[in-house]
Amino acid sequence: MQKFLQRTTRVCKLCQCGMATKRKALGKPDKSEKKMNFVDWKRVEFFGGKGGDGCVSMRREAFAAFGGPDGGDGGTGGDIILEAATNVKSLEHVSHIYKGMNGEGGRGQNCSGKSGKHTIIQVPLGTILKENDKMLCDLEKSGDQVVVVHGGRGGRGNKSFVTSQMQAPLVATRGQQGQHMKLSLELRTIAHAGLVGFPNAGKSSLLRVLSRARPKVAAYPFTTLNPHVGIIEYSDLEQVAVADIPGLIPGAHLNKGLGHSFLRHIERCLCLIYVIDLSLKDPWQQLTHLQKELELYQPGLSERPHAIIGNKIDLPESQQNLPGLQERVALPVIALSAKCNTNIGALKKHIRELYDSDMKDKRRQDDGENVKQKKTNRDRVI
Repeated sequence: MQKFLQRTTRVCKLCQCGMATKRKALGKPDKSEKKMNFVDWKRVEFFGGKGGDGCVSMRREAFAAFGGPDGGDGGTGGDIILEAATNVKSLEHVSHIYKGMNGEGGRGQNCSGKSGKHTIIQVPLGTILKENDKMLCDLEKSGDQVVVVHGGRGGRGNKSFVTSQMQAPLVATRGQQGQHMKLSLELRTIAHAGLVGFPNAGKSSLLRVLSRARPKVAAYPFTTLNPHVGIIEYSDLEQVAVADIPGLIPGAHLNKGLGHSFLRHIERCLCLIYVIDLSLKDPWQQLTHLQKELELYQPGLSERPHAIIGNKIDLPESQQNLPGLQERVALPVIALSAKCNTNIGALKKHIRELYDSDMKDKRRQDDGENVKQKKTNRDRVI
């Protein structure tokens, strides 16, 4: 590839005259300047490591007549392990094929082969393993590990075939092949609350006001193509994660406009925050369409605890449409302006109420499970 050269001139500070020139290559940008793409789905093929072959060997040593067999066993093949890590945010680095390390073959003098080293692949929190649309594992917490495929067992050396009738066997076995699986890796964003709405409803602007997250904001639809997560910090040091879900369109449950890629991240949100653009005509229809898309994608998803936000209240047409939305909705509507930072405190307070109520339910479930476990332990005691 031909590189273009650009001359840059240095100017002397004393006489203001041109000095020696340098040539600067205008080729491909550095790898450090390359932006990482967000990938939330991949099809990966895993091969466990092959076990090492057993060894056929006879002991030959001075003053040791009829030394007998001393062939060692082969090493075990390496496993492939997936581990959830907080420093990984995408599945872009995950390859399409992984092969475990093979075990080494056995040797003479009863030396067993070295086992293959395990291959550990770090994936983001919230990664799900699926085989033929059947969920196998869910990596939710940091440090969670799952063995995807096991390596093959090592072969047996001739030392292990010694019997009373066969004192000098010349037989050994080969190592077994490792397991083989084709799995789908899906990433679902983990957040307490999810901002759901149509394109250009102001979800990214709202997340910038609520947290320190800085998603891209522009005056055209589908500005946000990947989910962003921000943290709301409260005075009692409690933190609530809020996810900015990319905008949905009618027919998203049929995967229109990458609907399945966006709806997948809503499944993990404990509560939903519907962001309604009050500046548009009949804003209550936006809420109806959003709930319909969620229900068609997964029954019961629209029935989760939710709040309704009327954004862009600073515009005159939004103030005219607000009463109509309040009449047609059973829940209270929080009218705010993400651009002017109006009524943001009321939204933070409401999100905290939803979070506290959900945490109380979780604690009750945990307490009930602990009581049942204690009862079963008492029954086991004789």
